[in-house]
Amino acid sequence: MSDAEQPTAAEVRAAAEAVKTALDRHLAAVERRIGEDDPAVHAAFNDLAAAAEEYDELLYERYDEVTPFDIPDAEEALPPYAGPDEPSALSVLIRRDYAVAEPRRLLSQAQRIADHDRDGAAPPGSGAGAQGVVGDSVHAALGILFGEYEADEVASRHKEFGLEEGDSTLWVVAAEEPAEPGEWLDAPFEEADPELVVCRFDMSAVFDEDPDDDSDDGELDDVMDIDEEAAEGLGGYQERRGRI
Repeated sequence: MSDAEQPTAAEVRAAAEAVKTALDRHLAAVERRIGEDDPAVHAAFNDLAAAAEEYDELLYERYDEVTPFDIPDAEEALPPYAGPDEPSALSVLIRRDYAVAEPRRLLSQAQRIADHDRDGAAPPGSGAGAQGVVGDSVHAALGILFGEYEADEVASRHKEFGLEEGDSTLWVVAAEEPAEPGEWLDAPFEEADPELVVCRFDMSAVFDEDPDDDSDDGELDDVMDIDEEAAEGLGGYQERRGRI
């Protein structure tokens, strides 16, 4: 970006002052709020979000710096919470998408797991090895992989297993009471009501600051709000949080 296209220092300063003003108005609205869904608080929140976004953009354009703020767009925000104030039960709904980026690596890792399991069960010299257990079947390899490891371990080691991560989301949903055993197993995600979401965490490349950055060094931008250990292996994926 040329100097002619960059915002001036005075414009950045004015945007910062606008954030301070919006912050004061938001606090005042919160202090005077009436009920959980006070429209004045929502309006002040939206004004603060807009001011913070404007400041963040001008700061980046002028100084190549970012803020630590991560405010979701109004149209992406969750609907007002309608669940119990003090949930006595909860459900954790998780979806993680992967692409099978390296089928040969996946097959090799699954065969190694199968060989280890079979070798442990068969007496030496019995010939009960695992040759052909996996073969060229990605379907069989996935079954072995997820049968051996918890989903969280697969997520943290996905590259090792030849997988490439896609979008992921985690919803913590409030409930009045725990479900009966086996009650929802036929349709586990049928009752995922956004109005009952206590908190939500989305991970996607669409939240990247620079979608054209193809670096694969595993480092995340400074705007991330997750700790360094949790960020390992996430590549260019970034997190969006909702209603915490």
